[in-house]
Parts: sequence; structure tokens; C-alpha cells
Amino acid sequence: MDLFSSIDLEPSRQRIEELTRLIDKYNYEYYMNDTSLVSDFEFDALLRELIDLEHQYPELALPTSPTRRVGGTINKNFRQVTHRFPMLSLGNTYSIEEIEEFESRTRKLLGDTKFTYTCELKYDGVAIGLTYKHGVLTQAVTRGNGTVGDEITDNARTIPTIPLKLQGSYPDDFEARGEVVYPFDAFETMNKQREAEGDEPFANPRNAASGSLKLQDSRECAKRKLQFCMYFMMLPGDNSIQQLNNSTTQQYNTHFGRLEAAKQMGFKVQPYIKECADINEIKAFIDYWDKERWNLPFGIDGIVIKVNQVELWQQLGLTAKSPRWAIAYKFKAERVSTPLEDISFQVGRTGIVTPVANMAPVWLGGTTVRRATLNNADFIEKMDIREGDWLLIEKGGEIIPKVVGVDMEHRIANAKPVSYLAKCPECGTPLVRTEGEAGFYCPNVDGCPPQIIGRLEHFVARKAMNIDSLGSERLSMLYNKGLVRNVADLYYLRREQLIGLGVEEGASIQEKGAENILSAIRKSCEVPFERVLFALGIRYVGEVGAKKLARFFKNIDALMAATVEELAHVEDVGEKTAVTVFDYFVVPEHRQLVERLRAAGLQMQVHDTSVSSVLEGKTFVVSGIFSRFSREEIKTHIEQHGGKVSSSISSKTDYVLAGEKMGPEKLKKAEKLNVPIISEEDYLVMVGGK
Repeated sequence: MDLFSSIDLEPSRQRIEELTRLIDKYNYEYYMNDTSLVSDFEFDALLRELIDLEHQYPELALPTSPTRRVGGTINKNFRQVTHRFPMLSLGNTYSIEEIEEFESRTRKLLGDTKFTYTCELKYDGVAIGLTYKHGVLTQAVTRGNGTVGDEITDNARTIPTIPLKLQGSYPDDFEARGEVVYPFDAFETMNKQREAEGDEPFANPRNAASGSLKLQDSRECAKRKLQFCMYFMMLPGDNSIQQLNNSTTQQYNTHFGRLEAAKQMGFKVQPYIKECADINEIKAFIDYWDKERWNLPFGIDGIVIKVNQVELWQQLGLTAKSPRWAIAYKFKAERVSTPLEDISFQVGRTGIVTPVANMAPVWLGGTTVRRATLNNADFIEKMDIREGDWLLIEKGGEIIPKVVGVDMEHRIANAKPVSYLAKCPECGTPLVRTEGEAGFYCPNVDGCPPQIIGRLEHFVARKAMNIDSLGSERLSMLYNKGLVRNVADLYYLRREQLIGLGVEEGASIQEKGAENILSAIRKSCEVPFERVLFALGIRYVGEVGAKKLARFFKNIDALMAATVEELAHVEDVGEKTAVTVFDYFVVPEHRQLVERLRAAGLQMQVHDTSVSSVLEGKTFVVSGIFSRFSREEIKTHIEQHGGKVSSSISSKTDYVLAGEKMGPEKLKKAEKLNVPIISEEDYLVMVGGK
């Protein structure tokens, strides 16, 4: 750049710096102190001016510009990142007695050492870690499995309470951990907007926050009005705070002090955190927030108690899964009563008809609840649900609200029992009920629209054919337009049929979108036979059953020719499944479907993918979350080395392969049957470290 162009740019450079400073100041006051220093109109005008200047002079845009919060980056693949410090989960309890035991055990371990506790609210959101170097945000990562998470830096930049550049004094290198939450008012507004546009509302704020962080377009994430609240500071060592003065360094010796320091840096830190001296103060804090939590603008599901003095954490140490210096108290489930308005019936992919209670809207656990499943006819009969009843609803730690009983105080005299449907609500076919089963189902497999669309959705799912460019909306459009009536029709779609599809719905497929769909369909022809078999959606044939059938019969022709007795002979395939598989392939239309799929190039026989036979004859049960594999990957790995994978523990199980958050019931059963429990590292040694 020459001297004259540099001089010409100087006024613009100064204005960009001034606008950045002003917008950062107004943002900070608005989100941290609930203070509006300017009107929305004035703020938007300043932001628009900054965007225009940066567009005109991109070389002058600052890396920490507030325009980064508007979004605009497209991220189709979220890179997996190994956490520098593992994000451990806390031990949970619903019992005050266990909190008393934690406090007593801590005092015993620390002896005469003087210390305090911090009590803080346990947010019902999504945990993430933010890395700051020299005061600038460099990376944001989700918790993932605690060892590896997804990088979401572009989306994190759009959250106004995540500082892009720190203020005041700060360590050169540290990680800020906290929770991304969806405030109730913003969540309700977004749901109303989605319903007005014909979209499904989000189930709850936590799910909405999690989904927002994984949106491919950061501009969409910016619209969600998420909030980040910091609850932890991880320092790589004393060197990172050597540049700070002694009084500030002293502040970093306690958890409470670190959060106070974080406030000065520009982080939003919950104002409710309290230092507690003993168990009585801890219990008082828990009691207060058990009642007051419903007055908060965001969801919490408990209280976190930590030893305040950082230097004592190492002395107290860790268990295999969680720190000994912290524990989480979870609030018990909230229960509400609300009147039943009517019962609707939904037809699923396999024809099962599920009754759903439509209730008067009621606020429960941070969301407005209007609907809850009634499971089946037996459930309605067992609960003795009658017309005009008020239902008792709980959510607690559950994501989905559930009916737990009838509020008998509101029952009217001579209330009539709820009568179950006799015919399918979608196609009018008389419902049937197999002996020994709780649910009624529609037998019109090939003519009932929700069953057909459900099978299409199942077919394209990630664990089946993995055609990710075809979601439920597009599949419904293809069905409603008469372009697809069964899964084989997908492989005969043409480009000209797809372009312009959905124009009435405002989601028209363009040329590039059509090519993406056809490319994904072509790529699905590489999916192995066992997943093709699972994708067909035969009743009772899950992932494991499909694998066992595919490997036993080797190809589709042998499977279609098998008798019920031969099918039942396959390991883990019972008589009920054998009958449904036999009945499926007896139908001429289903055989024709298979032939069309074969002609389209789908895999119809097993190809040997074995690596070794080192695990030959060994049966494993897999439970928990792993650092090097997904659960599906580790199951495949076992089978590639000759081992078998079972879903349940029995006396025939050789090993339980346990990751983080292993199911407690499986742990109990393994211990009861003396089945060896091995770690991921033990397993890798067993297969030769491969």
C-alpha cells in the first residue's frame, strides 16, 4: 500500500475503530447490565454503518469486530477437537443426605485445612469451552463426550454474551467454560414464529440451544438469541497469570475469585453464586432455589456445590468419572395438573397407533406443555383415564413430559372411560392387535400414507442408507406429488422432477439442491447389505437383527427363500421376528421392491470386512461413551475382529466394554454375574492396539 492510499484510508480506519468501540460498549451494557444507552434504531444504524465500511474496506475489518456476531459463515462439517482439559461430568444426586455425606467426606479428607464452598445454579443448557489467547476468542468447542467435542467457533461468535475481545486484566491463555442457554422469552417467541410458518416447535430450550449451536449457517444461529453464562475458568499453569499483579493473582486462588475476575473481563457470570461455610448454608441455598427457580428467566435443574479453594482440588483428586471436590444436587421432578381436552391418534412407520393427550396448556419445567403420549390402550386402561379428567404431568430430568396419573380431585361424576379407536385415523383400515402386545396397529402397510412416509424417513436415516439431503419435509413433498410411493422410487428420480419442487411451500429445490439429492442417492448404493436390510423397515428387525440375518444368510435371495424355522434358527432372532420377516417376503410387491433396489445397484450380499479373528468366540456388551470411537464404530470394530456384540448382559457375556456414563443397571448386572468390565484402553490392548 502506498503513502497516498494509506492517508485516504485513515478516516475510515478511525471510524471503524470508533464504531467498534461504541457498539461493544452498548452491547456490554445491554447484555451484562440490562441497560439501553441508545435506542434500537440508533444501535442498528451504527451497526449498519460498520457493516458497510467493512464491506467497502475489508482490509480494515478487525478480527474482533461486532459484525462477526451477525453470522454469515457456512459450516457443513463441524471439526472434532480433543479438549486440552477433559470436560468431566459431575456426580449427581437427588438426595440431601448424599450432599451431607459429600460435605462430611470432604471435611474428613481435608482435616484441619480451612476452606469454603461455592454454591451456584446448575443451568439446563449446553456446556461449551471457549479458548482465549492474548485476550481474543480463538476457539469454541462443545462438551461432546468429555474428551472430544465439535468446534463451533463461528456460531459461538454470534452469541452476544461471549466476549470476542476481553477487557481489563486477563491471563494470556485460558479456557472459559459455561453453559449456552435459551432464555424462556426468546424460546417462546421462536416457537410461535415456527408454528406460524408451519414448522414443528422445539421440544424444550435445552434441545433448541443444542440444535442452534450445530446450525450450518451462523446467520441462523445469530437469530436464536442464545445466551452464554460462564461458570468455570481453566488455567494451563501459573505461567499464564504471571503478567498480572499480585493482588489479581491472589484472586485466582479461589473459584469464586476467578468468576469475579471473569466479570471484569466482560463475561456474563451468574449473580446468584454464593460462598458457603458449612452444610447448613448449603442446604439453605438449595431450599431457597428449589422454590425460586420458577421465577428465573432461564431453566435450571439443580445446584452445583464446589470446594472454593483451587489448590485443594488436586489434593481431593478425581474418581474415574468425576471430581471429588464438586457435586451436583438435582431437583426432583415438578408435577402439575391440567385438564385433558381430547385424545388424538398418530400412526407410526410400523403401523403402531399411539394415543396422544391434548391438554390445556400448562407451564412445566421451563416450557409450555400441550401434549403428552398415552403410550397404548393398556396404559389408558391402567391409568383409568376418563373423559373430562385432569392429568398429572411430570418432566423433571426427562426431556419429554409424561403422564403419571389422574388428578382424582377434579373427576366429574359418571365420567365415561376413554374409548380406543377401532379404525386407522389415516386410511380407515380396521386396527388389529397381536396377542401379547400392548399396541394396536394398522395392517395396511403399503397403502397407509404415514406408514409409507415413515418408512421413507427410516430408509434415508443415518444408520440406514444415510441419504442426508432428504429430510422429512422433502420426502413428504415427493410423496404428495406422487413422485415416490416406496423406497425404490427414490433411485429412479430424475433431475427435472426435482428442480422447482416445493415452490408452493416456499422451499423450492434449485439445480444445485437437485444434484445434491441425486448424488446422495447414488452414494447410498455403497451401503453394506446389513444396513440395506435394516433400511427396509421390516417389523421387529432392528440394527442388530438385520446384521445377524445378513451374516447368516449372506445374500437377499437366501433370506427371501428361508422358512420360518430357518429364520428362527438365527441367533437372537425369535419366532415373532421370524414370522414377520417371512410374511414380508411372501408379499409379491415386496419382492418386486427388492428387485428394483437390486437393479438400482444396492448391495444385496455380505462382503467380508473382517480384520482378524483375535476376538473369535467372545461376546461383548457395549455401554457408555468412548473417546476414540462412537458406540457404533466400536461395535463394528469388535465384529471386524471376530467378536460378537450383544445388547444385554447374561451369563454368556464375556466382557462388558464400558465407557463414560455406563448405564447403572448394566453395571449392577455385570457385577452380579461377575462379568469382567474392561475400558476402551483394555480393549485396544486386547486387539493388539489396532
